[in-house]
Amino acid sequence: MHINDAVFLEDLCPKFRFRQWRKSIHRFTGKSCIYCGKPSESIDHVLPRSHGGLSTTKNCVPACLSCNGDKSDENALYWYRKQKFYDPRRAMAIRAWLEGDLRLAIRLLQWANPTNTTKNKKYDQEESNYRAA
Repeated sequence: MHINDAVFLEDLCPKFRFRQWRKSIHRFTGKSCIYCGKPSESIDHVLPRSHGGLSTTKNCVPACLSCNGDKSDENALYWYRKQKFYDPRRAMAIRAWLEGDLRLAIRLLQWANPTNTTKNKKYDQEESNYRAA
């Protein structure tokens, strides 16, 4: 049996392929919203479909429901600059995602959301000789 003779589940059920694509987008960011960092529950079109945006990986980002609903059909970069939670590192990540550089976008998101905050235990245990004025 050759690979050309095989029938794949994606070929039989197009919804399965679409579902896998959506899951992969959420996996890129660790299931967090690209705008605010909360858990992502939806896929947002950076360039809205009403303005000609396509449903491609370059144009679709994971977003929480509040960011996706608040953004509505605005351009993501213009909308994001007006938000209280604006972070230039996340803005650079959105721009990199739009340009198709997912590796850079993921690194910038990791930089914006450091999860490995380890404290120096030795420093915390030592008492300082300095006193407040």
